[in-house]
Amino acid sequence: MDLGDTGARMQRAVEFTRGEIGTIRTGRANPALVENIVINAYGGTAKLRVVELATISVQEAHQLVITPYDQSIAGDIKRDLEAANLGVNPVLDNGVIRMTFPPLTEERRLEYVKMLHGKLEDGRVKIRQIRHEKMSEFKRLFEEGTLPEDDRFSLEKELQEVTDKMMAGIEDMGKVKEAELMKV
Repeated sequence: MDLGDTGARMQRAVEFTRGEIGTIRTGRANPALVENIVINAYGGTAKLRVVELATISVQEAHQLVITPYDQSIAGDIKRDLEAANLGVNPVLDNGVIRMTFPPLTEERRLEYVKMLHGKLEDGRVKIRQIRHEKMSEFKRLFEEGTLPEDDRFSLEKELQEVTDKMMAGIEDMGKVKEAELMKV
């Protein structure tokens, strides 16, 4: 018996957490802030993410430029970006949408750090949940008599090592993001 896809499941949880914390705004403009916002394009007949409808680039440290592939939906993109409540007003300028992010205040930075810690904890909970499911499976197999006690303990130890490695990955991501957030 081995850990199966447990490591891969934990890695997916880490990657999901990485994506989640990528959406937290730092002092710089980042395409991840808007790329997954859903846009009701073409009169509401298509629901697509911004990244599927336009190119997103960072023109200056505090400005995102969104260039739609189809100029006829620029208004739809602008409307739904406003509705996303990012705290920034998108400006439509000759078929290009510009979003200028003001510098973060100290108070806002602390709010974002608090949000970061919540998302990191969600990631840790997912990893612990995966570990718990596998531990329960080991216990069940042991009680059924199909898994010897020595094998159970060695598998549990191996599982804990994988869990610790994934938790360390989340912690490292959190430290890097927190440093970005607090950098003035």
